[in-house]
Amino acid sequence: MATGTSKAIKLGVFTLAIMNVTAVVSLRGLPAEAVYGLSSAFYYLFAAVVFLIPTALVAAELAAMFQDKQGGVFRWVGEAYGKKLGFLAIWLQWIESTIWYPTVLTFGAVSLAFIGMNDVHDMALASNRYYSLAVVLIIYWIATFISLKGMGWVGKVSKVGGLVGTIIPAGLLILLAIIYLSTGGQSQMDFHGSFLPDFSKFDNLVLAASIFLFYAGMEMGGIHVKDVENPSKNYPKAVFIGSLITVVIFVLGTFSLGIIIPEKDINLTQSLLVGFDNYFKYVHASWLSPIIAIALAFGVLAGVLTWVAGPSKGIFAVGKAGYLPPFFQKTNNNGVQKNILYLQGIAVTLLSLLFVVMPSVQSFYQILSQLTVLLYLIMYMLMFSGAIYLRYNMKKANRPFRIGKKGNGLMWFIGGLGFCGSLLAFVLSFIPPGQIAVGSNAVWFAVLILGCVIVVAAPFIIYAVKKPSWTDPDSEFEPFHWEEANVTTDAKTTVTPSNPTQTNNSSTPKA
Repeated sequence: MATGTSKAIKLGVFTLAIMNVTAVVSLRGLPAEAVYGLSSAFYYLFAAVVFLIPTALVAAELAAMFQDKQGGVFRWVGEAYGKKLGFLAIWLQWIESTIWYPTVLTFGAVSLAFIGMNDVHDMALASNRYYSLAVVLIIYWIATFISLKGMGWVGKVSKVGGLVGTIIPAGLLILLAIIYLSTGGQSQMDFHGSFLPDFSKFDNLVLAASIFLFYAGMEMGGIHVKDVENPSKNYPKAVFIGSLITVVIFVLGTFSLGIIIPEKDINLTQSLLVGFDNYFKYVHASWLSPIIAIALAFGVLAGVLTWVAGPSKGIFAVGKAGYLPPFFQKTNNNGVQKNILYLQGIAVTLLSLLFVVMPSVQSFYQILSQLTVLLYLIMYMLMFSGAIYLRYNMKKANRPFRIGKKGNGLMWFIGGLGFCGSLLAFVLSFIPPGQIAVGSNAVWFAVLILGCVIVVAAPFIIYAVKKPSWTDPDSEFEPFHWEEANVTTDAKTTVTPSNPTQTNNSSTPKA
């Protein structure tokens, strides 16, 4: 019998660690790092230390601070820097996910191409830009129309997709590599090479910078910080365990591809499937190649189906608070933000048309991946610096989870490490990679620079022209702390006009 005082179920350390692993790990990027051989492990560890762990810890503190208020990254950045930069942060989070769809669906298209049993035909089909364009657009719009029907049932699909399309294939790939080496297979990777990369070749660092995108999304785990028993002690444990498992999967998965595929033959979009195919031939189980191709494609498609409507919900909630015109606040009978999804679909379609002008499928894949990295890193730099700023601007705020028991030194170190790591990856991401042909450097720089300028400028233009009538009367978006402080100050000023300049130290006016 229920007593009415039952204690809420708390997440265990290992459970939360696995949840973080599931949210972050994807196999599609492994070929991009396999070209580095043994030194790829250095990049994975470096990115984990300067980005993955700081992201998880900083996001946990911010999520715990504002656990009862809407907005996510809009709230976190807006509390520090005001509405304009808060709107920029959540805008970037939405836009980068929109740009991400063509890249992840390109991997899905390549996976589907390998369902056949003819290697030459499969590789030719996977390299065909028109095939990839058609598959990306068909699957994306199918996912959009399904999401417009309501996404309540998709949770189960995403769980199955994550298990079948990521976790099982990752374990299988590593197991096959172990079997291959233990039975006398010749490794294509030089394990006697240097662990430290050649830092003199800057054009080789751009693919390494893409590792930051592999780890992106760890901030989402911060929403669970209050679901952990003794979060100040156990949440960091979960972060470090989850980070360790993530790094191990990425490192061993990358090594597994390097062992079976020569460095010169590695292709960013095809090599994962080719690697599986080569291993299956070695163990005389080629019949498994179409099965793993279907599994990987299903994992991709399930993930896209889950996320098509997901990130748009954040920008939709902020839009209802008066930041987007009423047209983008429209929902269908299922309560789904239809017009935002249509706009998102148009953007995906236009970006996918880059297939036609880029020299190859993998060059298209790489340039969109780099643009995604650049936009996401801008958001992360705002988040890291905002967390440090809030230590002073909201010094008395309740922090159920806090980086460092007292003082701000550890926050400066963790937040500063994340900011500097993000800034370094941001700069490196502009450099054309030396490993793949991207065609004209002018096109490469034009897409990245103009893409960043246009995307970053858009929210400021929208903010400049927004009208009071855009605010939905049903919106329950809570004011920022500095807005509440200003209201309190105004009230005090009205009561005590003899001291009109008296203000709260934390109530800095915002734009």
